[in-house]
Amino acid sequence: MAERPRGGPGIRARITAVAASVVLLALALGAVGFWFTLRGALYGQLDSAAQQDAAAFAEQVDASGPESLPDIDDDRFWQLIDRDSGAVVAASDAAEDVGALADREGSAPSLIRLDPGDPPFVVAVEREAGDWIVVAGRSTEEVDVTLTTVGVLLAVSVPVVTAIVALTTWFAVGRSLAPVERMRRQVETLSASDLSARVDEPATNDEIGRLAHTMNGMLSRLDESQVAQRRFVSDASHELKSPLASLRQFAEVARAHPDRISAAELSDAVLDEGGRLERLVQGMLVLTRADEGGLALHLGDVDLDDLLLAEAARLRALGGMTVDVRGVQPARVRGDAALLRQVVRNLADNAARHARSGVVFTAEPAGGGAALTVEDDGAGVASSERSRIFERFVRLDDARARDAGGSGLGLAIVREIVRAHGGDVRVDAGRSGGALFVVTLPG
Repeated sequence: MAERPRGGPGIRARITAVAASVVLLALALGAVGFWFTLRGALYGQLDSAAQQDAAAFAEQVDASGPESLPDIDDDRFWQLIDRDSGAVVAASDAAEDVGALADREGSAPSLIRLDPGDPPFVVAVEREAGDWIVVAGRSTEEVDVTLTTVGVLLAVSVPVVTAIVALTTWFAVGRSLAPVERMRRQVETLSASDLSARVDEPATNDEIGRLAHTMNGMLSRLDESQVAQRRFVSDASHELKSPLASLRQFAEVARAHPDRISAAELSDAVLDEGGRLERLVQGMLVLTRADEGGLALHLGDVDLDDLLLAEAARLRALGGMTVDVRGVQPARVRGDAALLRQVVRNLADNAARHARSGVVFTAEPAGGGAALTVEDDGAGVASSERSRIFERFVRLDDARARDAGGSGLGLAIVREIVRAHGGDVRVDAGRSGGALFVVTLPG
């Protein structure tokens, strides 16, 4: 088993860190924005109040003179300035010792500190007061206390809320990922020799449930592939053992009783069984390359009618049967000539092994591609066996197929090559009762 990689935070920690960081950033920006908005609003209210005070004091001076201005608390002040001389005519207690706060034009700072140890005042100036300029101010002490309190609350609440979000995210993500961890432990217990176990599928139809379903599907496919691989190895070993045993038998008899087996008979046996071994190994190599996706196609224009006519001539040369090619029409496809020739050869050999007296070939253009058929007048294939006949090492009549040189791989090779070309192959019942193999290929 590969060593488990180490280092780096897990998904749970990363999601929690991202969530907490986003919340912290959002809360911090929101808190800062809120604090400055509140500050602007409170100072705006103070400025409006100071302007109202200045306007009221100006009206009172116009109506009753400077001596009518009231004494006020230390959180406010007023100052009356002579417009011509710029001197302070009168002032409240808080502003009587600081000199004129506005010039003769009525200009004054918007914020001023009367005493270094006191909070500053928001200043407003009213020039519509006859011979005087009225300056009024309101202390910012209460506003500053409010802003300080709000700032402390925000400074405390932002980390607290972030911590709550982080903890909530940590437990929520942990609970959500618990089925994944359970699946990981279950898969970790699986061994290459036994893939029959399955992971628990949650009842929910969320991403975790779909992941579990997909993983079980993958395990099923791996299990089926492993069973098929073992069966393939077992069948291949059995098929290889038969010709090797025959060769060994002939060699042992020839060595023990040289007078019973001639050199010609021994040569014929070696050639026959050697050819059988060669065809078997070649077929297994083709299927192995197909399984690995390595069945490379060298594409070109291929005339299927020429391939069928060549096979018909070969079967006629063997004798013993009739070959009907009247249904062969010109049909061209884009494919690998060598592999398609092997398809036609395997179908022709299969038909010749099972035919009683004749084989029929047809070819015609179909759907932008082509279709070819190979029919024999033998016993045919039962409908229940028509899907199984294309499996590897499957022979519906084992004794006859082996005696005739069949290995049970020919039709499996046909299916893989046709699929590699994007086509399809099936077997139906022929008009004479035999097997009718139909191959369709795209153009």
